[in-house]
Amino acid sequence: MFKGKKVLVLGFAKSGKAAVELLKFMHADITINESKKKEDIPEYDTYVSEGIEMVCGGQPDELFERDFDFVVKNPGINYHAPFILRLKERGIPVYTEIELGYKVAKKQHYIAVTGTNGKTTTVTLIYEILKAAGRKAHICGNYGIPYCEVVLNEHLYEEEGHDVVVEMSNFQLIDIEEFKPEVATVLNLTPDHLDYMDSLDEYYASKMRIYMNQDENDLFINNSDDETLQSYLAQYPVPSRIETFSVKSLADVELKDNAIYYKGQKVISRDEIKIVGLHNVANMMVAIAACRAVGVSLESIHDTLAAFKGVEHRIEFVRELDGVRYYNDSKGTNTDAAVIAIKAFEKPVILLMGGHEKNLDLKDVREQNPLIKTLICFGETKERFSKDMQHPHTIVVDHMKDAILKAKEIAEEGDVVLLSPSTSSFDEFHSYVERGNVFKDIVNKL
Repeated sequence: MFKGKKVLVLGFAKSGKAAVELLKFMHADITINESKKKEDIPEYDTYVSEGIEMVCGGQPDELFERDFDFVVKNPGINYHAPFILRLKERGIPVYTEIELGYKVAKKQHYIAVTGTNGKTTTVTLIYEILKAAGRKAHICGNYGIPYCEVVLNEHLYEEEGHDVVVEMSNFQLIDIEEFKPEVATVLNLTPDHLDYMDSLDEYYASKMRIYMNQDENDLFINNSDDETLQSYLAQYPVPSRIETFSVKSLADVELKDNAIYYKGQKVISRDEIKIVGLHNVANMMVAIAACRAVGVSLESIHDTLAAFKGVEHRIEFVRELDGVRYYNDSKGTNTDAAVIAIKAFEKPVILLMGGHEKNLDLKDVREQNPLIKTLICFGETKERFSKDMQHPHTIVVDHMKDAILKAKEIAEEGDVVLLSPSTSSFDEFHSYVERGNVFKDIVNKL
């Protein structure tokens, strides 16, 4: 398919490496552009010996004047970057690695999930249900596993009929062309990534691309509780059939008598569910509709939901010490995620909040002040967060470790200490995963 095709791979992070390995397998003519210096790339000598061109240390103008059949772009590279715009102006297709994997793979059953919050929990639920039902299922995308890696390792370039559960960020959706999921959903829409997108409208609109290639044989699962989402669905009509879910009102998947029902059939009682919060009920609703759409029985779905203990770094219970429970919500990298985490508990929490400055408005979190017993702000945003939150019991410290130690000092029996930073981790950590792991390590050593 791609034998002899001239392909430029931009960015050599995890998705870029997976794209290169798949392109090598397809005998493409590969050029890699990476901003790191060559001595900082362990694979440099190996790739050069294999005939791959390595352009390191920046983005030289002459590279983007050359002719390529297409480009595979790391989703973290801003699509408004001048060198990206130059490629597109010249009519050279720019894809992310999910689109590349889709083009290479035989026909599979794709279930695609986007939205601002809840993506990782929802795709994990779907994957666990499919796996427990004995299906050939794979999970990938923004979840942390590149799809190109799955295509290569699971031989999807020659096998078909597998279930592929894809978590998709708006960065990944911007550069899709043919990707067509049988089942798609936008879980919710709340402000995020204003450091990357031109506007909130552009961010929301990019999410709608998840169903752009669907047809009447496919399914879109619609959160009828989300008013912002409804307005964007009106602007960008869904071409597939629709099933609704709601934790507030009548829907195809609904909450009544303290249980989740799918089209009138009881699936699971809330007292059987181990993960906290109404938002997780909504995530389970999506998983139920998605897995029923591909033929999994409600009985099988129930059994997996009842056993599910949650996703790492998502309101994850860490330990109880001296009657105080500690929760890790490091994946709460925006304000809506923090609101969800705060509201998941039945009493006010000691909230640890702070990190890299993304310039997000804290109004929604500030409205939860009655549910916050004490606010401890840390990191790059500590001064702004402490000022903008206007909480009467606020403590400011330098680092996350300081925040944890201060929380332990002031916490009383029965309290909940919640790390839900409301922003990204890049002031002190390489990722929310590292931040969450460090949090758990410190808490477990208290």
